[in-house]
Amino acid sequence: MAQMGRPKLEESRSNKASVRLTDRQMARLEAYCEKLRLTKAQALMKGLEELYRQDEESDKRK
Repeated sequence: MAQMGRPKLEESRSNKASVRLTDRQMARLEAYCEKLRLTKAQALMKGLEELYRQDEESDKRK
């Protein structure tokens, strides 16, 4: 019998993080997500990746 459900991700996302935002921050996040057609999680992960990239670039300059 074939397995049912979604296929397994290459890298499982089993960890959760929570963040508290002001009303203004939430409104800006929602507007950004709507504009780029992203979920909030996708937008936040994109922001984290950008921070990591900037950090790596600053390390290279040292």
